[in-house]
Amino acid sequence: MTDPGIDTGIDTAAVQAAREAVAAGGRRLVDEGLVTGTAGNVSVRVGDLVAISPSSVPYAEVGPEDVCLVHPDGSPAEGSTSRRPSTETGLHLSVYAATDAGAVVHHHGLRSVAVSTVVDVLPPLHYYAVRLGGAPRVAPYHRYGTPELARAVTEALADRSAALMQNHGAVTHGATLDDAFERAHLLEWLCELYVTATALGRPRVLTDDELAEVVASRYGGPTA
Repeated sequence: MTDPGIDTGIDTAAVQAAREAVAAGGRRLVDEGLVTGTAGNVSVRVGDLVAISPSSVPYAEVGPEDVCLVHPDGSPAEGSTSRRPSTETGLHLSVYAATDAGAVVHHHGLRSVAVSTVVDVLPPLHYYAVRLGGAPRVAPYHRYGTPELARAVTEALADRSAALMQNHGAVTHGATLDDAFERAHLLEWLCELYVTATALGRPRVLTDDELAEVVASRYGGPTA
């Protein structure tokens, strides 16, 4: 069954599930220490629409009915809320246009912000980096909400599922919102590892050949 309020013919249940996931995802950002206040945003692709966090609304107050629905060009879809979508909607849409991602998480974790100010690429100190497609790149700084930032982040994500944003934060994507959150936490862990190791001295960085060997071994779990 479809909802006549949604102008794309997408199943009502799929749209509702996406909006519920985004509302819950916003609370996860805060509960899991990935943002403070109303910073950051999450989105889920549902057919030809994207469900995304509303702008400047405390996450604890966001219900499914507050989650925005937009077309790939950023225009609001029928049946969307009257709230304004996130200022980073253009960034999310750019990532969806360039990848097969099903969900995107943009967060301001302390470690990722700190590391983004001192490196151009997060050095791969641990083979977990291959779970993100390789060493995460740092997108050059541009003001939040700008097309320039969206382009820079999308370029940094080429062949990767995570990127740092200089003096800003980070973006991860995955097939599902759970995947994107898992990668956000993995990125924070890799950043914390870098901060800890560099405080002790000059860390050894894995070589391209060593990382390629991990990929060839079909590594796929966090316990190896």
